[in-house]
Amino acid sequence: MAYNSIESMDVLVNELSKLPGVGKKTAQRYAYFIISNDKSYAESLSNAIKEAKENIHECPRCGNFTDTEECAICSRTDREPIVCVVKEPKDVMAIDRINNFKGTYHVLHGVINPIEGKGPNDINLASLLRRVNEEHIKEVIVATNPDVEGEATAIYISNLLKPLGVTVTRIAQGISIGSELEFADAMTLSKAIDSRRPM
Repeated sequence: MAYNSIESMDVLVNELSKLPGVGKKTAQRYAYFIISNDKSYAESLSNAIKEAKENIHECPRCGNFTDTEECAICSRTDREPIVCVVKEPKDVMAIDRINNFKGTYHVLHGVINPIEGKGPNDINLASLLRRVNEEHIKEVIVATNPDVEGEATAIYISNLLKPLGVTVTRIAQGISIGSELEFADAMTLSKAIDSRRPM
């Protein structure tokens, strides 16, 4: 610990630096901003985090985040019997903003990654199988990231679902290899969905 360090500030900076994409310098900037503002701001921020953590949970049907019993997309009756499988809830937001996909989603909460010790049983696959069997799904679009783990997961899902007679497609490669869906622009994502290919 530096001679002039403030323990409470160090703890705050350390916690903020655990956020994705936040390095030590950015964490320090955030910490100084929080401390420099009124106490009411810190309390509002703290309450917002606490409320979000208490109220937001996974939709029992698709795995997306929601603060209601079922997420807003699953609760709609006008969606087509097509399921788009994504890695994380933020990917649902990325695809849904293009407004031309009218199906529902299924969030895996991860991908198959043996290096990190993540196998098929560690991601949200069991409920996908159940949905395909119970909801008369016509097509499953696999929209995992186009990296090694995303491709391996896509192939696994295809092999799992094809014997059930459901069409399995993969988003087109308008998405660059190694990139992430959340950073793709709406036009690229729209093209990738429209130009999906059978697996």
